[in-house]
Parts: sequence; structure tokens; C-alpha cells
Amino acid sequence: MPPPIGPEVDAIPRPLPVHTPIRGQYVSLEPLHRRHTGELWQAAQGADESWTYLGAGPFASAEAMARHVADVAAVHEPMFWAIRPITTGVVAGWLALADIQPRNAAIELGNIWFSPRLQRTRAATEAIFLMLKLAADDLGYRRLVWKCNALNAPSRRAAERLGFTYEGRHRMHMVTKGRLRDTDWYSIAGDEWPRCRDALLAWLNPANFGPDGTALHGLAELRGRLA
Repeated sequence: MPPPIGPEVDAIPRPLPVHTPIRGQYVSLEPLHRRHTGELWQAAQGADESWTYLGAGPFASAEAMARHVADVAAVHEPMFWAIRPITTGVVAGWLALADIQPRNAAIELGNIWFSPRLQRTRAATEAIFLMLKLAADDLGYRRLVWKCNALNAPSRRAAERLGFTYEGRHRMHMVTKGRLRDTDWYSIAGDEWPRCRDALLAWLNPANFGPDGTALHGLAELRGRLA
């Protein structure tokens, strides 16, 4: 018997993302730029804990944040977008596409910083959805990756809520801010995406929210209905 081998796939390299604005129902994503620093600095006030598991921040001054923003905005990968909720019109966070592998059709959503005013909002969920949709539907990537510090319980919960599957832990994976980090890996792969996408679309539908803005149905419930 011949040794087992993996299935054949479409091996055409996927396109690289184009760094352009993206608009949804609740949020606009804009290529991150130094001019966003003023709004980001204001969003970061009193939010030092929101930087705990990130490689950068908190920043000692607006100038320090501006230098960081200018640095990350000047590279093609990771590719950062600023997040502007439509309800407020004020930038309140950022996120990025990273580890872009066109030949493997694999891409990571990461470097996510949501200020407290953005956390647990429709705009936050839609920002993530728009990035995943760009990667999977528009560009054809078949492996969507989420990685986080193994101690970052909110990020692990977010990955599971969105429909990512836990793949395992890389022990002593890296050093962040002088501290050893284990990294948990998650993915949405192949034909898992359509169900996650449709559940996200159903969750984001205005009809899914009551008069007080509370979601009537959670993402896990909506995915279950589509199984």
C-alpha cells in the first residue's frame, strides 16, 4: 500500500489583501495612519489593562503612541486597519491581517486592540467579521488563524464565540515584554467558514437585537441552527 498523502487542493496562490477602507453596517475600517493617533490616544485613557497581552502599549504619551502607529502603518505585514464605529464616528481600536501565506491560502487575524468603548459592541464583532470575510470570501484563503497568549482568557473566549476551533498550545513560544508566553492556536478551516459567516451575518442583523440593544440570539446558538 502506498503511504497516505493529503488531499489535492486548488494550489493557486491567493491574492494579497489590498489596504483600502472597508465599510459595514456598524463600523468603518480605515488603513491605520498616524493621523488616527489623537482619537486612539483618547480611547486609550484609563485602559492600561487592555494592553496586557499585546506586544506594545500602554503608551506613556500621545507621541509614543504616534511613533508606534507610524511604525506599524509603514509595513505591509501585519496590515493594520483603524476601527471607526459609525454610531460615534470616533476611532476606538485597531486590528490586522498577519502571517499572510498566499501559497498556503492561510492568513491570521491578530494584533487586535479594542478600547473599552469598543469592547462587546456590534461594531467590534463586525470589524472582525469584515476582516474574515475579506480573507475568506473576497480573497479565497481557506485557513483563518487566531493566536493568543494562553493566559488571555477573553481572547480565548472570543475565538470560541466566533467559531474558531482550538488546535493546541505552543509552549514557551515567545517572549513578550520580557515575559515568557505560551500561545494558543485556533482556526477556521475549509468548509467551516460558511457556517461561521452565516451565523455572524444573522447575529449582526438589526432584527437580532431587542429595544435595549441586547442580542436575542448568540453566535453559538445561531451556528447550531445552521449545522
